[in-house]
Amino acid sequence: MLKQPVSDRDWARGPADAPVTLVEFADYECKDCRASYPVVERVVQSYGDRVRFVFRPFPVVSKHPHAQQAALAAEAAGRQGRFWDMHRRLYEAGGALGDDDLIRYAEQTGLDVDRLRRDMQDEELARRIHEVKLMGVRSGVSGTPTLFINGRRYEGKTAPVQEDELRAAIEDALREVSSA
Repeated sequence: MLKQPVSDRDWARGPADAPVTLVEFADYECKDCRASYPVVERVVQSYGDRVRFVFRPFPVVSKHPHAQQAALAAEAAGRQGRFWDMHRRLYEAGGALGDDDLIRYAEQTGLDVDRLRRDMQDEELARRIHEVKLMGVRSGVSGTPTLFINGRRYEGKTAPVQEDELRAAIEDALREVSSA
């Protein structure tokens, strides 16, 4: 079960009152997360206002040396109102997440690069990522990607996420909500 409910501190798309909330804990440098990204995007978009998507960073720095910096870049972009733009770029980057790459993505996204650099050094952002990761650990997250649907851990294949399985799980959640 998801131990920390979705709040206004989360990066979320879709209406707060959507019948289904999909929460993903993921790492920008994780190969399986990159492969799952387009699947999750297609599925979420296809459900429109019936699904709210929440992204929570879970950098696995022991395996992915650039994951923390990438998460910081996304958080810093969020301070400029461009989290989702940077999120997309990071996943579409094909694993190129060095410092120069992050700056290039910021430029391509139209961000204030100097501000992004400063914000990436802000301990508050690093603390926030650490807090989110601890939320994940408390909820049983040990690897990425890990998804929760309406607070329950998604038990489908998550490495990478399979579209048909994810759709079936969301359909089950929608039926459950409508029969309650």
